[in-house]
Amino acid sequence: MFKRRRFKQQLTLQDRLSAWVKQVQEQASRLPPGAERDALLKKARQADVANHLHGWVKSPGLQPPK
Repeated sequence: MFKRRRFKQQLTLQDRLSAWVKQVQEQASRLPPGAERDALLKKARQADVANHLHGWVKSPGLQPPK
């Protein structure tokens, strides 16, 4: 039987997403305008929105529907 290799993440998902978004935006800024740059910026925007949604869902002010 194979044993899965597991490890604990040192940073939260939000921290890792934020760092990745910054890295991808820097990469895109170095590229000339075109399809590759647009694709990188789209992925960065999607990750940024996911990060904001995660923060909104986990906020203490959010109340369950009644």
